[in-house]
Amino acid sequence: MKNIISYLQQHSDDILSDIKTLVAAESPSMNKAAVDRCGDVLRALFAKRLGIDAEIDVQEHYGNHLKFTLGSGDDQTVVLGHFDTVWDEGELPMGEEDGKFYGPGILDMKAGLVQSIWAARALKEHDLLAGKRIVFLCGSDEEVGSPSSSEWLSRHALGSSQVLVVEPAVAGTGALKVARKGTGQYQIVVTGQAAHAGNNPEEGISAVQEMAHQVLFLHGLNAPDRGTTVNVGIAQGGNRINVVADKAVLGIDTRVTSEEEAQRIHAEITQIQPHLPGIKLKITGAQSRPPMRQSAESLAIMQRAQAVAQQIGFSVEGQSVGGGSDGNFTAALGIPTLDGLGATGAGIHARHEHIIIADIASRTALVAGLMLGENHVAG
Repeated sequence: MKNIISYLQQHSDDILSDIKTLVAAESPSMNKAAVDRCGDVLRALFAKRLGIDAEIDVQEHYGNHLKFTLGSGDDQTVVLGHFDTVWDEGELPMGEEDGKFYGPGILDMKAGLVQSIWAARALKEHDLLAGKRIVFLCGSDEEVGSPSSSEWLSRHALGSSQVLVVEPAVAGTGALKVARKGTGQYQIVVTGQAAHAGNNPEEGISAVQEMAHQVLFLHGLNAPDRGTTVNVGIAQGGNRINVVADKAVLGIDTRVTSEEEAQRIHAEITQIQPHLPGIKLKITGAQSRPPMRQSAESLAIMQRAQAVAQQIGFSVEGQSVGGGSDGNFTAALGIPTLDGLGATGAGIHARHEHIIIADIASRTALVAGLMLGENHVAG
């Protein structure tokens, strides 16, 4: 790996410049126009650094998904990532301080996408891609559960020898992600009966009171001993202080470590009954991502990652995490999948989101080494 790491260290400033360029193209998930503009910037980076363009999967409501293919061999590696973010345009400034670079989506996960481009470029420049095909699947809606991309990425990943997910490494430790919880999202709309809170409250049926009962029930579904979490993250109800509320809405996030728990939680939530007479409930949602479990084949990739990291000059461990990613889908298909191969840093979905600049070259080299596949050591 000496030639690869040397090449990437020489181009560290170029890699960081490309990261800044992609981060500056802000891309909140639900703003299709902005996400597509970011996609155009990403396409320009692929063209500039690898000489390839995208196959575009056009979407009506979300940003278009982008597939880039480098090489034409039978041994296919998929690099998985997304370019949408949780930040509205102008919400989070960019800037550098104390060896860290801050910006919207820089850690989750635009830096990882750029690093994967440069990892492939390093291999290409050293003529190490013979017989290999690297497919970059770049989705546009991961932050909202991948509603339009999950089938697309699963279809294109089938038949691959490995999937490398360039989501960020574990904050603090730099560990790779070998297992993830499955995730789900649900909404409950509560409809009651409005009435004047002073003159005739007995004629009302409070949606807010019903909401309170349901929040307690939902949080009672938590099972920490089984790795299951249920969180009511949104609870909104009523619009006037002197009116018995006739409407309330709950937004629910679920995390599970097994399909059995996914089925249990789904049944419990979708079969909820009203607590108060006269209340109507409308329940929507599902378990959107299956759990990502470590198989023997994905363990082998993790072990190769440790060997590559040792050649580069650092050590890395694997860790199970609670958050989901698109790697959950490919792992569920039985494709060996390793996650957390992107940038190091901290602040995912937080205002201090940043990457550690000094780690860029080494983490890019790690991805390059894994792209080479089994039984191949770069010079």
